[in-house]
Amino acid sequence: MVIGYLRVSTGKQHLANQKSEIVRFASGHGLEIEKWVTEISRLSRTLTDIMNIMGKCLERGINLYTTKEGYSFDDTINSKVLCFAFGLVAEIERNLISMRTKEALAARKAAGKSLGRKKGSYTKLNILIKNRDTIDMMLGQGEPIGNICKQFKISRDTFAKFRKLYCRCPC
Repeated sequence: MVIGYLRVSTGKQHLANQKSEIVRFASGHGLEIEKWVTEISRLSRTLTDIMNIMGKCLERGINLYTTKEGYSFDDTINSKVLCFAFGLVAEIERNLISMRTKEALAARKAAGKSLGRKKGSYTKLNILIKNRDTIDMMLGQGEPIGNICKQFKISRDTFAKFRKLYCRCPC
């Protein structure tokens, strides 16, 4: 089985770039991709998760290939050590990013700058509050929550919060 794995964690990253890289690698190595990972660190952000995923793949006879580093991971000790190293680097990188973010926020706070949204500013919840009667009617008529969320361009989490705090419909 050949799996290609794609994941982005920010809006600045693109799945298309990762996918084209995997397609080039696969065609150059005579592989047919059955499922869609440009690098081991994209499997997860924690070392334990990466090692668990790799262990499960190896149990099932699935070899992992990385296009960026040019490694293949199989059931050899070298592969396991390499996977561990990549996972460790990914976890350290994640921790450093978190630490820098916390330091930057603390510096802004120490400089007297406010963090987050201004109190009382407009939120998507306000859209639902303004349309409470319409939403109550839609729910009463059995309209699916997904459709309501799409109509008002809000997430299900925002809708759940609205429903808990403001909805009058007994549905």
